[in-house]
Amino acid sequence: MDRVKAMQVFLRVVESKSFVRAAETLGLPASSVTGTIKRLEKHLQIRLLNRSTRNLSLTPEGERYFYRCREILDLIDDTETSLNGSAEHPQGRLRVDMPGGIAHALILPRLEQFKQRYPDIYLMIGVNDRQVDLIQDGVDCVIRTGNLNDSTLVSRRLGTLRWITCAAPSYLEEKGIPRGLPDLRAHQAVHYFSSTTRLASELHFVEDGDRVTVPVPSTVAVNDTGLYIKLGIDGRGLIQLAEILVAEPLRAGDLVEVLADRRPAPVPVSLLYPHQRFLSPAMRAFADWTSELFNNVC
Repeated sequence: MDRVKAMQVFLRVVESKSFVRAAETLGLPASSVTGTIKRLEKHLQIRLLNRSTRNLSLTPEGERYFYRCREILDLIDDTETSLNGSAEHPQGRLRVDMPGGIAHALILPRLEQFKQRYPDIYLMIGVNDRQVDLIQDGVDCVIRTGNLNDSTLVSRRLGTLRWITCAAPSYLEEKGIPRGLPDLRAHQAVHYFSSTTRLASELHFVEDGDRVTVPVPSTVAVNDTGLYIKLGIDGRGLIQLAEILVAEPLRAGDLVEVLADRRPAPVPVSLLYPHQRFLSPAMRAFADWTSELFNNVC
């Protein structure tokens, strides 16, 4: 049995979450892929995958083997690229997931720059605010904001986002401009929630060096950044988010910053990827480019 080929097939099955899809992408009969996994499990004397008619998942042993296989195959790729010059001209497919706000405000408007610099990288961008399972979802890396609590992933700090509090001029004409945190008792906010966090009903500030949270009532909550901004522009209440996401409405006067002297603490942004010693040239290129964007724009 060609163990390197078997590892490659195993990784593709896990990333595709399907024997059939893995076979299609590898250009092999489905029976060959199934047979390879069976021979691999027999050779290792462990079960790598839990199979059912509708689901395919890793066993605990399979998850450990998956990480080690990626490390071994990355080492092979790293060795080969160091010999053929691919490190200077990265290529291949890269699947990355990120929050919608970062995608629309930072990455997508500058995607042509990435294409010009790295024309041979096929970039697959997934946009959502949920925390994806990199292995089960076949994702190479993710961009996440805030403090990290997933110790199974390697993180690289890309930069920080400046957060502000703002509202529409029409709302401020009606409610008045808050000059201090006690003034927020007479205000309302648009609430934001996500699939991974509870309803965010508080606004965050830094006053006299201390972090302060203030509950602010609302009549509406959303889980989409674009809709959140629209409701703020429509005068539905105060909104609090990264400055880069509302740069254009601020310039146009559709939103006005308030409590600028009590801005929330900056929010870290990180790139996360599975634990492995060797990054592919494509992932390294994307990480460097994204870090450059945060340093120059945010």
